[in-house]
Amino acid sequence: MIKFSVLYPKTKAGTFDMDYYCKQHIVMVRQRLGRACKGLVVDQGLSGPAPGTQPAYFVMGHLLFDSVEDFQTAFAPHAQEIMADASRFTNVEPIVQISDLVVNE
Repeated sequence: MIKFSVLYPKTKAGTFDMDYYCKQHIVMVRQRLGRACKGLVVDQGLSGPAPGTQPAYFVMGHLLFDSVEDFQTAFAPHAQEIMADASRFTNVEPIVQISDLVVNE
């Protein structure tokens, strides 16, 4: 199983509309990717490691797929629409990573 992660770094000038992201964007992404998407997790940053410090990320979104090929097949037809929607909830440039789930308990 692989995990497609989109991480939105917390910056001083950055903005993030969590309500839109969860109620509009994620719903649209889930619909477009269909059954190929085996799971979805959204993490909202609360703090850094020390009390009173800022989190490294506003939000981290994670999508699970059986394989990179399954992700690519599901995502490619909708990539432009999904990526264009980002301007509706953030002005932050995301970091994207595809990972192999080595331990998943």
